[in-house]
Amino acid sequence: MALLNPSLRLAIRPSDPPFRSSNPRVLSPPFALIRLLPIPSTHALISISSPTVSRVSELNPPSERFLPFPIQVEPPFPPEKARFHRELEAAVDVVERACRLCVDVKISLLSGDRRILEKDDRTPVTIADFGVQALISLELNRLFPSIPLVAEEDSGFLRSNSVKPIDGEGYNGDFLVEAILSAVGDKASGSDPLISDDVLEAIDRGGKDANSFDTEPATYWVLDPIDGTRGFLRGSDALYVVGLALIVKGEIALGVMGCPNWKNYPLSVENNKNSKIVASEDGIIMVAHAGCGTWKKKFSPVIGNCRGTLDIWQRCFVDNSSLVHKARFCIPDSQSWEFMPLSALFSSTIDDAECRDEKVVLLMPTCCGSLCKYLMVASGRASVFILRTRAQTVIKVWDHAVGVICVNEAGGQVSDWSGNQLDFAADTIGRRIIFPSGGVLVTNGKLHGELTEMISSNSSLV
Repeated sequence: MALLNPSLRLAIRPSDPPFRSSNPRVLSPPFALIRLLPIPSTHALISISSPTVSRVSELNPPSERFLPFPIQVEPPFPPEKARFHRELEAAVDVVERACRLCVDVKISLLSGDRRILEKDDRTPVTIADFGVQALISLELNRLFPSIPLVAEEDSGFLRSNSVKPIDGEGYNGDFLVEAILSAVGDKASGSDPLISDDVLEAIDRGGKDANSFDTEPATYWVLDPIDGTRGFLRGSDALYVVGLALIVKGEIALGVMGCPNWKNYPLSVENNKNSKIVASEDGIIMVAHAGCGTWKKKFSPVIGNCRGTLDIWQRCFVDNSSLVHKARFCIPDSQSWEFMPLSALFSSTIDDAECRDEKVVLLMPTCCGSLCKYLMVASGRASVFILRTRAQTVIKVWDHAVGVICVNEAGGQVSDWSGNQLDFAADTIGRRIIFPSGGVLVTNGKLHGELTEMISSNSSLV
């Protein structure tokens, strides 16, 4: 019987390198037996480990994506093209596992087990924040013990005798550590069982007192365990991101962002407001490596403790908007449009259906941290993200590092309001703070010069 027909697009091949084609119809052993669906022609790139199957698909229901064997997620480009291929492969794997930890914890929160805490700066933190940092720290230290970690949390908050949640009675610190240990233990690799001290030490490996750098360039990981914790707590519509980057000699070498509740639209209806196709919420992993571009794929479905799916990597590009009033803007949730210099030239609306003139721009309703805005720009769903610095607010490295490389490799541009690149080594001791002049401007590149000039000319007016 014929394995292929004109309505199918399939390629099954024995090994790397990854494959890209608008019409792959090649069959060679070894191959896996999978169900084929009639699908339209489109461009995509797919990479999984042996048996390696490449497939172009626009809409593939979860029930059709499972394969009866575990699959190792691989980056979408071959090792010879990426200097830090091994580090990126590990980062992709652990960020996806960390995202699954977030989903599991969120289910428990929504079921009434509300372990939502408040830090000294009055920002919320959950078991998931600490669990993600512990999990990623453990895995990176196992694989790359010589590379330090710079991350948001430390265990001092947990080691206190009593921790008060936002909406309830106090918790004993040991109770919280045990809850984190349980969440991490389900996702960590290795045969040795974890104990509480393992988790606390893993969290502290990225804490503020863990590392002391000097003025010389260094290699280190930067982690935001959950960027947008408020979004994590709000429900399925508010985006949150697990973000991990590797900085080498002051330059961002690679980055991985995981967004568990990103809405995935089929390519053909991404910008079609009249489409009746409902977006799925499989979540995405976005990766970038210096010189290799930015890519994304859906999360891999899980069968038991094994992932089983075709990993369909799609190249990401920023949008091509070249007119400011046609661009789609993101701003911080804590800042209003009137706080931005551009408000002297443009008013704003959040209604995408509204007929806008040349003095009105569209604000995208994204929540809640900075990284989801970078994700929007890098994926082409937004054109601009603009943030203004405030005297009482410190700009943290982990809120920007991974986003910068994802936007840059997708064809965009990131700078401070003076047009200078962000200096991730400006904090010579801890590498935890950046000092952008005026604020941060993230664009699709085409608008960057014009917006920088507009901001410079009007920043004193607001």
